[in-house]
Amino acid sequence: MGNAVNAVTISVPDPAAMQELGRTLATVLRPGDLVLLSGELGAGKTTLTRGLGEGLGVRGAVTSPTFVIARVHPSLVGGPALVHVDAYRLSGGLDEMEDLDLDVSLPESVVVVEWGEGKVEELSETRLEVRIDRALGGEAGHDDHLLSLSEDLDPEIPDDRKVTLHGLGARWADVDLGALAVARA
Repeated sequence: MGNAVNAVTISVPDPAAMQELGRTLATVLRPGDLVLLSGELGAGKTTLTRGLGEGLGVRGAVTSPTFVIARVHPSLVGGPALVHVDAYRLSGGLDEMEDLDLDVSLPESVVVVEWGEGKVEELSETRLEVRIDRALGGEAGHDDHLLSLSEDLDPEIPDDRKVTLHGLGARWADVDLGALAVARA
């Protein structure tokens, strides 16, 4: 995940808490922020992004953009739009990502990229990298991703997650990411 200037790991016990973490994280996001989400299939990337969308006050249901690659959710409250990208099927790295014109959207939006690790880091020197890991078990393969219509957490399966946030670059140097864990508690 690169050299983190600011990092925290937060325990997330269930889908409702993951969504709440997204809502809380939205309070520190601003236009121009790039957020990279990584974690295995079903880790909760879309659930976290749904909370971000709620926290940012954007229009439209936040669902996995697997088959459209990117969705733009305009703000309903005068804030930044949420651009939600699924880079799983993009194998061409930054060249292929440039076709989506994310660099045009980035200055006035919050851009969240699922499966963006190793593909979009060059879009911005400052970014928030979010890694979601299951605390226990869970061995889903990446090939299953194309079979899934949703990255939502299954509310029936108690499965703690460890969410590690790494803020890279000057933008994140003074952001108290540890306060996100306290705010959720």
